[in-house]
Amino acid sequence: MNWRSLRTRLTFLVAAAVALAIAISAGACFMIVRKQLYDQVDRELKPKASSSLPWLMEKCGPDPAPAGPYGPPQSTQIIYSDGRPTCYYGFALKVTPDDIQIAREGGRPHMHNGVAEDGSPMRILTINVGPGMAVMDARPIGHLQDTLRNVAMLLGFVSALGVLGAATAGLLIARTALRPVGRLTHAVEHIAQTEDLDTRIPVKGNDEIARLSSSFNAMTTALAGSRERQKQLVADAGHELRTPLTTLRTNIDLLLRSEQTGRSLDPDAKRRLLVNVKAQFAELSTLVADLLQLARGDTEHEPHVELPFHEVVTAAVERARLRGAEVVTDLTPWYVVGSAASLERAVLNLIDNAAKFSPDSQVDVSLKDGRLTVRDHGPGLPEEELPHVFERFWRSPSARGLPGSGLGLAIVAQSVQEAGGKVSLANAPGGGAIATMDLPGTLSRGSESETLESSGTLIRTSESDKSR
Repeated sequence: MNWRSLRTRLTFLVAAAVALAIAISAGACFMIVRKQLYDQVDRELKPKASSSLPWLMEKCGPDPAPAGPYGPPQSTQIIYSDGRPTCYYGFALKVTPDDIQIAREGGRPHMHNGVAEDGSPMRILTINVGPGMAVMDARPIGHLQDTLRNVAMLLGFVSALGVLGAATAGLLIARTALRPVGRLTHAVEHIAQTEDLDTRIPVKGNDEIARLSSSFNAMTTALAGSRERQKQLVADAGHELRTPLTTLRTNIDLLLRSEQTGRSLDPDAKRRLLVNVKAQFAELSTLVADLLQLARGDTEHEPHVELPFHEVVTAAVERARLRGAEVVTDLTPWYVVGSAASLERAVLNLIDNAAKFSPDSQVDVSLKDGRLTVRDHGPGLPEEELPHVFERFWRSPSARGLPGSGLGLAIVAQSVQEAGGKVSLANAPGGGAIATMDLPGTLSRGSESETLESSGTLIRTSESDKSR
């Protein structure tokens, strides 16, 4: 038997608990039966020696009755404290120092177990009936002790059967109760050996085991999805990296061949080639940075603190203007809990995306009551493409020739989700596209707010948020 297994320990605990209960019950039953039997004998030994003393003086004699298997039905004798000969009526009783003390000093009647002269067990009542004189009245209890012995043996036998039955029941209960745990254990071991995250555990009922199985299935589903997204990210990254790397290798091969053959390139062609190499390096660096941004886990972001979101938007707008974008802003104060760097990059990506699709028109940026809108005045997007704009590496067919990797809006979605907000993109009335970012927050720093926990991030929501 494996004492380390949960089944064995559960069986042992059930058997031990039942054995303890049976032992306590058996002991209590034995003590109740013993008390009842002794009480019955004690009621027969009523303190009547003083009232029947004249009759006893006439009937008793110097010689006791002959011994029998359990003694006579009743044995009575008179004892004296000065050692005078004892007067017997029935079986001779063994006198103890306590009996002599009662004859000498008197006191309360003394009920106790004793023996006759031949060793037969007796129940004896000693009572003082006069100066230096006492009467010992007794009943044989050999049959009573035999009865108690039989009761003890019977209770012990029943207790042993009870413990054996409890152990058997405990084993059956442990097998039945732990069968779902066994299935869960086998599933975990199977996944550990094969890495097969498609394994599912059947869920029956709504108890703790069923909840554990459901949680395990949800965990494996999440892990399978994460692994699938990781594979897709690696595959897409390899595909996206192949183009700039191929271009870089081709351009560098041209430069090396020119140096090796001694045939110099035209200065203008060489300058264009180096500019192209620099552009490819910049695109590659941007792609790698975007991949690192997306590859980190949800809990690997910077610590979230309360910050003025309107200032974050202002900083992003200034960076976009340095890149040549024409941005018009309308901002009102709004305080959120999040990462300033992550949110600034998300806002900058939205502005860059809008400027890319409307290079000859302005980008309108507005922030009111926690809702940030970024609108361009370009051609907009076909309705069937809108559900895919926040997917990784997805690019509209009309934007294939424009610079970018298809990761900008995916980074926006991840940053907004980390801050507990929502982002969407739709076609604006009158033309162009409009991106909307909703972040929970407050109108002023340090205002009275509730504390919410969303995705491990502390979010503060004011009364004005609850009304929106």
